Amino acid sequence: MREYIAAVKKLDPGWTPQTPEKKGKEASTGFGGPVVSSLYHEEIIREEDKNIFDYCRENNIDHISTVIKSKHVDVNMKDEEGRALLHWACDRGHKELVTVLLQHRADINSQDNEGQTALHYAAACEFLEIVELLLQAGADPTLRDQDGCLPEEVTGCKAVSLVLQQHTAGQA
Repeated sequence: MREYIAAVKKLDPGWTPQTPEKKGKEASTGFGGPVVSSLYHEEIIREEDKNIFDYCRENNIDHISTVIKSKHVDVNMKDEEGRALLHWACDRGHKELVTVLLQHRADINSQDNEGQTALHYAAACEFLEIVELLLQAGADPTLRDQDGCLPEEVTGCKAVSLVLQQHTAGQA
């Protein structure tokens, strides 16, 4: 997650994490601040220079489906930071694309280089519907990242946290 925050700061040097002071269990989350998607800070990429992750960030479902069906792209391929297409779709809030990737057998519990799953990304970005979709599809809310954080510990959204806690309690 530290690399993700560093990338956001690089894209927007004026950005600073502003997290309300937390007490008790929430104080030790290890999360440096709210997740800010880099969607609005990206440069325009020429069509011929795009890769599958660019199409994912753009939510180009038709293109992604076509290349996955044609076997030209592995649905679980990762970028240089270990993020799979599912991580990117969850980061951007592309619920329909998340559904498509899951239909193509995306690894729902794939972890990036910092141990974060797509569920961590959806929770951190506070996309409640995607969190619920991932849980219904079998995402494991008990997987911790390298900082020891569960998905419920990287969100500032009470509704997301509650859904994750209830799901985890239901598995016990």
